[in-house]
Amino acid sequence: MPSHEGPNIPQAIPRVLVIGGSYAGLAATVNLIDLCDGKQPRFTSVSTQEEHPKVKLPVDITIVDERDGYYHLIGNPLAFASGDAASKSWTRFQDIPALKLPNVHFLQGSVATVDCEKKTASIVDTVTKQLRHEKYDYLLVASGLRRSFPVVPQALNRDEFIAEAKAHAKAIRDAEEGVVVIGGGAVGIEMASEIKVVEPWQKVTLVHSRDKLLSAEPLPDDFKDKSLEALQQAGVKVILGQRVIDTTAIQTDDRSKSWRLTLSGGQQIAAGHVITAISRSTPTSTYLPSAALDKDGYVKIDTSLRFNGNIPNADSHFAAGDIVSWSGIKRCGGAMHMGHYCAINIHQDMRKHHYEQTPTYKELSEFPNIMGLAVGKKAVIYDSTTGTASGEDLMASYFGDDLANSICWNYMKLGQAVAV
Repeated sequence: MPSHEGPNIPQAIPRVLVIGGSYAGLAATVNLIDLCDGKQPRFTSVSTQEEHPKVKLPVDITIVDERDGYYHLIGNPLAFASGDAASKSWTRFQDIPALKLPNVHFLQGSVATVDCEKKTASIVDTVTKQLRHEKYDYLLVASGLRRSFPVVPQALNRDEFIAEAKAHAKAIRDAEEGVVVIGGGAVGIEMASEIKVVEPWQKVTLVHSRDKLLSAEPLPDDFKDKSLEALQQAGVKVILGQRVIDTTAIQTDDRSKSWRLTLSGGQQIAAGHVITAISRSTPTSTYLPSAALDKDGYVKIDTSLRFNGNIPNADSHFAAGDIVSWSGIKRCGGAMHMGHYCAINIHQDMRKHHYEQTPTYKELSEFPNIMGLAVGKKAVIYDSTTGTASGEDLMASYFGDDLANSICWNYMKLGQAVAV
């Protein structure tokens, strides 16, 4: 093995293009920054630290995202009920201390196409509306899924998001006939319960078309039953086995708007504000070659998180987070874990090229089905090892008091500036 003293580093600095600035993309970025600075990656625990020669490698990282900042997506139910929570849930990329480095760049835009053979991404710049071409040596695809409002905000910059979230919170407060949430999946449950946390006086009704909540999730009945119990304890009225077949505006004036919802069983309910929490999530992968995708548009990866298809330069193309075709329920913990492994494998590949060292790549294991829900003052948790549990103590450890905003921020150490 060549000596690491005074390495003959090529003049060309490896360029890493990260598409998506959420959990997976940022996790990969901050861990790669650590590794290229000759440090242990920040997600590596003390008990599992590995030997890494303390050598520095040059790297140039560009993050491209449709938004102008990092948005704490799992806190969306709280952000759309509380203006104060909203202001804390979105941080512009240039304001994140851990990313204030001369070799980390941000581009707000939409990726149009990726040419894997030429290693070039064509991006429509949000500000200039111009098409620009970004060359890269390594690509990390982490742009996630396309979801509808209000499951996710539609605003693409922080100021517009704050206005959007505050308007939604005001509509909740002003709903004299109460709030109806349509859809009993994870988002609907958390949106309904967070409204009761923020505005405990408000009448909240959740309507779900199936006989059990979370009917689309591969989870045991006791988890679904515990979720229903916690939702009712939070003060939410739950109507199961009924579809909303008609929504009609029955009153509009300068002060308020009311709605009449007709259910499939013939029942009618009034609402001052209606939230549709049903969203068929679709991968944001249309910019990739079809050979990289499965039939549903998810990116096919191997255990090293590289593209697993008939793709030129597949060993330089990685994907992580919700956009990948992988086992388990999609969640932010899994996305950050994938990002961590991508960082290690990209770094190992860089060291192979710089030092001709035999790389040791991380391999991703299958993900079991795991879910955690914040329901009022309780968390309802399921994993295949311990089964279902719920309680206020679990709420504190899994979500804190801000739907895990601080937990995710601190885990990625986004608030810690890096010495240049």
